[in-house]
Amino acid sequence: MSVTAALGAHLPYQKQLSDVTLDTARSLFPITARRAYLNNASISPVSQPVFDAVGSFLGDVRDNGRNNYPEWCRHADTTIKAHVGRLIGADASEIAFVKNTTEGLVTVANGLDWREGDNVVLPDIEYPSNVYCWMQLARRGVGIKWVKNRDGRVDIADIAEAIDSRTRLVSVSSVQFSSGYRQDLAALSELCRSRKVLLNIDAIQWVGSLALDLSGIHVDFLSFGGHKWLLAPIGTGIFYCNRKSLDLLVPPSVGYHTVDRGEAHMDYVLEFRPGAGRFEEALVNFPGIWGLDAAVRMHLAVGPLAAERYILDLTDYAAERLKSAGYAIVSPREGYERSGLLLFTKEGLDIQATEARLRDAGVDVAIRAGVLRISPSYYNNRDDIDRLLAALPS
Repeated sequence: MSVTAALGAHLPYQKQLSDVTLDTARSLFPITARRAYLNNASISPVSQPVFDAVGSFLGDVRDNGRNNYPEWCRHADTTIKAHVGRLIGADASEIAFVKNTTEGLVTVANGLDWREGDNVVLPDIEYPSNVYCWMQLARRGVGIKWVKNRDGRVDIADIAEAIDSRTRLVSVSSVQFSSGYRQDLAALSELCRSRKVLLNIDAIQWVGSLALDLSGIHVDFLSFGGHKWLLAPIGTGIFYCNRKSLDLLVPPSVGYHTVDRGEAHMDYVLEFRPGAGRFEEALVNFPGIWGLDAAVRMHLAVGPLAAERYILDLTDYAAERLKSAGYAIVSPREGYERSGLLLFTKEGLDIQATEARLRDAGVDVAIRAGVLRISPSYYNNRDDIDRLLAALPS
């Protein structure tokens, strides 16, 4: 039985995935009927098609147990990874399923053949997931060279200055969670290539809000979770390993899925699978991955570039309205530095009380670095921004 037959290609969500547009996307997110949800950079709500996709998989398990397990594996490794590859400009063989961004970062930190005296170049405003895994390497004699931010920006020249003869890897967030600063990935890639150091990217605040094409730049490793901008279930994520960098990384966790022995469970030969699938040591989160696939297909239907333009337009609109209301915009807003994150504040504003006031009014935002942060997605609209302004203290 094919996986589409087993999981119900006739289900309504399948047609919704192929038909979704910027104009129709909002109707697929039930939360929009109640709230102006502007916190997609934290944990996003899921759409009805994503919810239905998870349910369709669980329905198959309910009705058939493990009988379709071989088809689940085939469908996930080929079709779903191909969809993810289209979204980020990668080949399916370069993609592994992980639980979250942290798992991908830890795979790199614990998988490289470090030597005592090596160092990692790291901005001083990274999310903890991109800090602790490198700090843990101190026990192996690996140090961190911190790059000081400039008002939330991480300057390429400062990264270049930090790199020395013992730098093994540069690890940065493509978009900084606490400022919204967008890194110039092409320039950073060229810097690392020219200096012969590896490049590792935390892309959780990029994928789903900004278009990404890894085929045009060299990134060695990249990780992102599904539960933020990708609008996918919690507990899903992607680890990208450039095929040219695959042999530099030894899987830090190995299991029956690390090798390709099929049902020959007692044929103990530790030979890694040929692609990034070797980093999936055991059974993956199939229900979540079915939801992840639905979310990816929605992004592809809308169009990554169209979604990026729409999201940036919403943040531009929000920035202008906020400035008119006397608020100061903290996020970089010049040219390429802009992202889907917008941070703002006001002198004398009680940030905690304001966030609670907004939540009570049905408007969801976040507090980061002592200021307010919004992160609208392609299902949001200007009415949500207007609702935010109406609920803010006058």
